[in-house]
Amino acid sequence: MSPLATLRRMHAIAGAPLLTASFLARLPVSMVLIGTLTLVTARTGSVAAGGLVSGALALGEAVGGPVIARFADRRGQRPVVLATSLLDAALIAALVAGVNAGAPVPALAALAAVAGLFMPQIGPLARSRWIALAGRRGPDRERSVAAALSVEGVLDETGFVVGPALVGVLAVVLDPVAAVLGAAVLIGVFGSVFALHPTALPGAPAAASRAPLARAGLLVLTVPMFCQGLFFGATSTGVTAFTQEMGHGDLAGLMYAVMGVSSAAAGLMMASVPASVRLTTRLRVAALAMAVFSAVLLLAPGPLALAAAMLALGCGIGPHIVTIFGLAERAAPAARLGQAMTIVVSCLIVGQSLGSMAAGALAERFGFGGAFLLTLAAAAGAFLVAASAVRSRWYSGSDPAPAPAAA
Repeated sequence: MSPLATLRRMHAIAGAPLLTASFLARLPVSMVLIGTLTLVTARTGSVAAGGLVSGALALGEAVGGPVIARFADRRGQRPVVLATSLLDAALIAALVAGVNAGAPVPALAALAAVAGLFMPQIGPLARSRWIALAGRRGPDRERSVAAALSVEGVLDETGFVVGPALVGVLAVVLDPVAAVLGAAVLIGVFGSVFALHPTALPGAPAAASRAPLARAGLLVLTVPMFCQGLFFGATSTGVTAFTQEMGHGDLAGLMYAVMGVSSAAAGLMMASVPASVRLTTRLRVAALAMAVFSAVLLLAPGPLALAAAMLALGCGIGPHIVTIFGLAERAAPAARLGQAMTIVVSCLIVGQSLGSMAAGALAERFGFGGAFLLTLAAAAGAFLVAASAVRSRWYSGSDPAPAPAAA
């Protein structure tokens, strides 16, 4: 199945409006993080203060996300996503007001943490919604689920490429305030659209919603996803340090975008992999590719070589993420799929935050090579877990998910 055929299959399942709404509703996640960092740094003159406030926001999301998804699985997506979208938009606007009013940094960090707690979990809940929709396609279910997870992975990665770029444009053309308030508007408007779309999943019966999440197949996936987060944090920091050392600091965003493009294309192609190739095998191959191409980063002599290495690196990232979510779908109880997906995403967020902090310190002491060594270590860790701890017998399939309304 080509990337275009994958997109056509998604359109056939529920139509373009759901894809559009879910993308624009998750775009603010990356916007608000980098926007808050930019805004607080600009207003206070302290990068440390900006890092503290944006870090509190990320930590709040990592903690609150699984709780919000749990309520959505139990009570239904519509009321939970609608309430959190509107509340979070208001909290982000309050955070901007606090920054402009010169509120103390600890107070800003506390407000940012609360805003993170109520961040609507569009990505994970969209995945559970698409999987439920695909389940209605009978014998074609496996290919439809593969298409859904491939496209969802692309939407996430595109958001993390477009979001920071949009923040940069708004900050230069207007003001950092415009970037953060823009994110708040997107959350409030398109989060509500996503919530009110007729495909919103209903709540699960009480008995089904008590199915345990502590399953070996799901728990083990949190480790490679944490490693993926470390990988992202270290790579973005290493690329920035590399381009600065080479005297081309303005190319950092472009280098990272190159990786995003190849990752998105490779992720879409995962829907065309034959079903006979086990998901566990795909995970190991993707993680190995990440590790091998991470080593190449350390050898890049200049910007062109780095761009080529980043392009190759993306070919492992997209398949790795898509496969982790595919395995999570099979390991998690269907009635708690949204929460399971959110827990996996939270591990990515925590890993990315820690990776950025650790890589920053390494780059400051050892140059860009120190950051790229962490990239290699994270990829190697993901491969070791995939090769030694992930077992095919844990991913035989899941129970039917709650039926969504007609698209």
